[in-house]
Amino acid sequence: MKYLIVCLGNIGEEYANTRHNIGFIIGDALAADAGVKFTTDRYAARAEFRLRGRTVVVIKPTTYMNLSGKAFRYWLTQENIAVENALVVVDDLDLDPGVLRMKTKGSGGSHNGLNNIIEVLGRNDFPRLRVGIGSNFARGFQIDYVLGRFTRDEEKIFAEKIPQALEMIKSFVVAGATHTMNAFNNK
Repeated sequence: MKYLIVCLGNIGEEYANTRHNIGFIIGDALAADAGVKFTTDRYAARAEFRLRGRTVVVIKPTTYMNLSGKAFRYWLTQENIAVENALVVVDDLDLDPGVLRMKTKGSGGSHNGLNNIIEVLGRNDFPRLRVGIGSNFARGFQIDYVLGRFTRDEEKIFAEKIPQALEMIKSFVVAGATHTMNAFNNK
């Protein structure tokens, strides 16, 4: 069985290590944990590894955040993966920094990457791992905040939470979204 992990972010050095790129950061940590490297492929950087007899394809879309649906749809089709076996890793302003929540469906809210995926797929019933980045910004400064670098306090929080995010992703692959939600969402 195959699984697709779609780690959202923006390409380019100006976006590296920003709050909006927490998906890319987690994708990099997942690949490093599995001992694989990303290669540039169509619409995404792609890595692949095996986990308990399952093939896991990890992508970091190169389409930029607001066009993530194009890469997601392409790799679902290319790898012949069912949407319920695909997990989107995405930043979330509505959760405090480091809070991790898995959902099996929902709206994209104010997140343009999720909204584009929903628009391109024509459905909102795909699993997603929401990674809280908080909303500690003055009114009108949302873009500056999400594209800003982590504070030292946030770096400490994420150093602790990224391993938990990897465990949630592995649990998703091995046991499914519902089990992972029940096991981790209340921690």
